[in-house]
Amino acid sequence: MKKRVAILISGGGSNMVALARSMGADHPAKPVLVLSNNPDAAGLQKAADLGIPASTIDHRQFSTRTAFEDQLHTALLLAKPDIICLAGFMRILTPEFIGKWQGKILNIHPSILPLFPGLHTHQRALDAGMAVHGCSVHLVTPELDGGPILGQAVIPVNTGDNPADLAARLLPMEHRLYPKVLREFALNSKAKTSLLIQGK
Repeated sequence: MKKRVAILISGGGSNMVALARSMGADHPAKPVLVLSNNPDAAGLQKAADLGIPASTIDHRQFSTRTAFEDQLHTALLLAKPDIICLAGFMRILTPEFIGKWQGKILNIHPSILPLFPGLHTHQRALDAGMAVHGCSVHLVTPELDGGPILGQAVIPVNTGDNPADLAARLLPMEHRLYPKVLREFALNSKAKTSLLIQGK
């Protein structure tokens, strides 16, 4: 039986599309829900175009993070996911929420973790004089961007690069890495997956 995958987004959903398109007939998983905290997220229409149920829980409508996460948890329970993929989901989840889905949440982060957790990773890589930059897929734990790393993609930092250059070259690598890790994780979530993809 195929694993059920819920994908959480906040914006354009390009990683969501890459994940969804990768889940073909021979894939061990299937997308069952795309959920956004942003009603204006362009990825919602992309999900609908792909035939995936899509819905919104606007975090701005809740007075507390706990109230928002309670609704998020309820929506996920209805979808019954085996795996939750954060794909540009711009909300920090509380330890209480993560605990309810322990070992089932994946995230993609635009740095070679453990370097540069958090925001503004491209600028921080440039400021640090890095020769390479990249992205990581990891299990989500209460520590921000600190869970076990399941796969990474690496690109060189070229002379004259700015943050937009790095982001543009890294995005196609994210679209390759995340589906590969998801496939391996869906086949065996207990395995110590360790993928490395190198780009130009």
